[in-house]
Amino acid sequence: QVQLVESGGGLVQAGGSLRLSCAASGRTFSTYVMGWFRQAPGKEREFVAAMSRSGDVTEYVNSVKGRFTISRDNAKNTVYLQMNSLKPEDTAVYYCAARDQWLLSRSATAYDYWGQGTQVTVSS
Repeated sequence: QVQLVESGGGLVQAGGSLRLSCAASGRTFSTYVMGWFRQAPGKEREFVAAMSRSGDVTEYVNSVKGRFTISRDNAKNTVYLQMNSLKPEDTAVYYCAARDQWLLSRSATAYDYWGQGTQVTVSS
């Protein structure tokens, strides 16, 4: 089991930046693929980014490529999402998730553990 706690959300103007953090506790953090998802009001949960256990492989949804960066520090049991050039359409609750497999996945159902989410609001 692993417990995940997100932080770093908030209100920011369009064009601004935020860095989300997700702290993990429990089983060895480095054995999990980590992902970030988001859910806007009235919409389904959407894949944002994922990173392999060692951090050498990443995937992003097209809409955030070049603006968002996922990273992890296995020594600190933390995964990050650096979000730059934010747009109003990035407004959502952002969730981190852990997958107890070695393959990355863009499917929410493939992830075993979830945080409680952190709100990101981008004003125009």
